[in-house]
Amino acid sequence: MAETDDDPAPPASLLARPSAAVARDEDLPVVARLVIEIRSDGVRTVARGAVEDTATGAKTAVVARGGSPLALAADLTRSVARGLGALPFAATSAVVRRLLRRG
Repeated sequence: MAETDDDPAPPASLLARPSAAVARDEDLPVVARLVIEIRSDGVRTVARGAVEDTATGAKTAVVARGGSPLALAADLTRSVARGLGALPFAATSAVVRRLLRRG
C-alpha cells in the first residue's frame, strides 16, 4: 500500500525499533485509551465512555445498554467497534502497515 498525504507519518517514538525487546508491558508506548463506566440499578445497565487516539488526540463516545450482562457485552462490542471506525488512528494504522511490510 502506498502512503498518501492523508496518511500522516506516526511519531518517531512509535517507529523506533528498540535494540532489545521491551521487558514489560508497562514499557510499551500508549497508542490509544479506552475508558468505560458501567452503571446499573439491577434492572437496566448502561455503559458510557470514550475512545481516544493518543497520536492525533481524536476522541469518540461509546454508549451501550443492556438488560443482561450478555446483552450489555454485545452492545458494548458494537459501540466500541463503531467508535474505533470513527477515529483516524493515524499513527496506529501507519505503524501496523510498516510492520507488516517488514515481516
